[in-house]
Amino acid sequence: MSEFSHFNQEGRARMVDVSDKDITARTAVAKSILEVTPEIYRGITEGTVKKGDVLAVAQVSAVMAAKNTAQIIPMCHPLPLSGIDVSFTWETGGSYLLHITAAVKTTGQTGVEMEALTAASAAALTIYDMCKALDKGMVIRETQLMEKTGGKSGHYRRD
Repeated sequence: MSEFSHFNQEGRARMVDVSDKDITARTAVAKSILEVTPEIYRGITEGTVKKGDVLAVAQVSAVMAAKNTAQIIPMCHPLPLSGIDVSFTWETGGSYLLHITAAVKTTGQTGVEMEALTAASAAALTIYDMCKALDKGMVIRETQLMEKTGGKSGHYRRD
């Protein structure tokens, strides 16, 4: 592993200087999984949750979170994002799992992994918030980077 560049000469955290890095197209895809009860699954899929269209609100939350990642993750660079897409798929074989996938794009000097991870996380948290009156036992499971492209480290895909 290369030497960490997030520390200054005093050993204190710093935002990395990316001014000498090449501008390249960069993408990142992150996923979060939310485990819910059958009641919450029906409420979301049938549109009967009293707070409104859960997935529509979660999608907007994810977009807002990606756009504002640098405001909540201290060492992230503020980035001009060129695209954000959020999708939801259900897995209902035994458990009720909602797979949240966030894809983020930019052209710049640093990657968008944190923006994709933040978007997926915010969507899961928003769904939890909107459905907690039905059951507080929902579980936000693994949130992970699935793929990234661009930059010095190149292409990464989770196996």
